[in-house]
Amino acid sequence: MTRCSEQDEHADEANKLQKRRSKSGKHVSFPPDEQIVSSFVEDRDRASEHCVTMEEVLEAYQQSCSKHQVQPKERILQQLQQGGCVGGSVERLDLKGERLDHRSCEALEAVLKSLHFDFINLQAAQLEENGASSLLDMILYYESTTYLDVSDNTSMGTSAWRALAHLIKQSVRLSRLDVCNVSLVDYPARSLSKALLTSRLSVLHLHNAQLSGTPLFTLVGALKNNRALRELHLSDNLLNSYQDAMQLGDLLRFNTTLHTLGLSNNIVADAGLEELCDGLSRQTEGLKVLQLRNNHLTESGMEHLAKVLPGLKVLQVLDLGENSLGNEGIQVIREPLIANNKLKELGLARTSITCEGAVALAEFIAESRHIHKLDLRQNQVRLGGLMALSLSLRINRSLAFLDVDPVPPEEQNFNHLQNPPLSQNTIQISPVLFALLNPSSHFCMEGCQERKWWMIFSGWAPKSATEGENS
Repeated sequence: MTRCSEQDEHADEANKLQKRRSKSGKHVSFPPDEQIVSSFVEDRDRASEHCVTMEEVLEAYQQSCSKHQVQPKERILQQLQQGGCVGGSVERLDLKGERLDHRSCEALEAVLKSLHFDFINLQAAQLEENGASSLLDMILYYESTTYLDVSDNTSMGTSAWRALAHLIKQSVRLSRLDVCNVSLVDYPARSLSKALLTSRLSVLHLHNAQLSGTPLFTLVGALKNNRALRELHLSDNLLNSYQDAMQLGDLLRFNTTLHTLGLSNNIVADAGLEELCDGLSRQTEGLKVLQLRNNHLTESGMEHLAKVLPGLKVLQVLDLGENSLGNEGIQVIREPLIANNKLKELGLARTSITCEGAVALAEFIAESRHIHKLDLRQNQVRLGGLMALSLSLRINRSLAFLDVDPVPPEEQNFNHLQNPPLSQNTIQISPVLFALLNPSSHFCMEGCQERKWWMIFSGWAPKSATEGENS
């Protein structure tokens, strides 16, 4: 009896509630099916189904600008008119220096959803937080590019950095990213580093990004276990010879897949080079290019390099340019360079080398079977040093590029040295010397064996040349 009475009471209350609602006159209704959807997101693979024409993209962009109440960017219109579409792919979308506010970014969706670009340049586009966030989300959703440059945008804000980190982490098409001339401290450094743990990026440029200290520590912590990145460029970051160099040394100890490390224009110095050399000595595969241009290195730092050079297994390119190595530094690394059988390119531009250092390098060239390129520009190498280099080229069969400065005008009068009478001090020399001495000539190794010049040269000759003549 009690249960039945309770059910009756609940039924009465429901009836009363329904009567009150009907008296108020309120009701719910739905629009027709064709009106219920107000907008929708385009399928990211729509462009792959058929190749759109540039005229179609141009018209869609203009309509999108009208929808978002913003004037079409003249620069974008010109690029769309001039660009060619091959299977929905275009070489570049260059918006460098073009101010992109939120509405301008939203209007770009009509372009990004229709075309894929090899390079999207957003450098110095004055991106704001909301606009940058939307634009980066679009680039990710439509997989719009393989190379993205967002350098010189200092007002992106937290949500934009979050969107960029999401792009780095999720994109399957993006292979190169440039984030230069911005401050990567605190949240930007943490978000980018976290994204790099699982990123597919192969090239990363972070020039002048204030990475010294904690940001570099965070970045290296992520890159130790990264197996996708092949090139890391960190120039102009004031990286020091203490904590920063230690972190970079750890990176080389644990990461065996990084092929290029660019550290130019920092303050690694001799003490920091010791840390890098220790990391290099652990590399059995991986790092092939090390750029140390303008890092306050001296002949003392070459002592550390000399210890590891003979045993390096993979390093092929070493740039030591714009460091005060002097002739003494070259003498220190001469024998280790000869012992090394992997190095192919050596950069020594503007390193305070004179003829004495050139003679030491000529000995290295004469003995090396692997060196392919040597840069000696902006040094005080005069006629004597060039003649020594020329003699070494007579023996060497691997060097294809030798960059040197033209000889001063007062030393260019050498016509009287051609075809002199033979004597015991006369050595047969290849025409490479003629090319070196003549600033209007172009250095080329091909065909050098077909013609000969005779020039008087007394003094130094490479050991290998003497041995070859005696045998």
